[in-house]
Amino acid sequence: MSNFSFARPDDPTPMQAREPVYGNCKECGAEHLMRYPVLSEGGWYMVVKCQDCLYSQSREKWTRLGHVTLLTDAIE
Repeated sequence: MSNFSFARPDDPTPMQAREPVYGNCKECGAEHLMRYPVLSEGGWYMVVKCQDCLYSQSREKWTRLGHVTLLTDAIE
């Protein structure tokens, strides 16, 4: 029995929502930039990547647990 309070997704291939970003890729010149969260060896980052060549335009530290928000994170 699962202790999770959310249902398993019906979609077998869930996709991360990506936000279009205005501008050109510094590497290949394409106008196909997207902003979205990624998990890497250093934790969660919010990145802007070219969708043609996958060059990272920017990479900023995001929340500690990505999409998961703990009640203790709200305490200041």
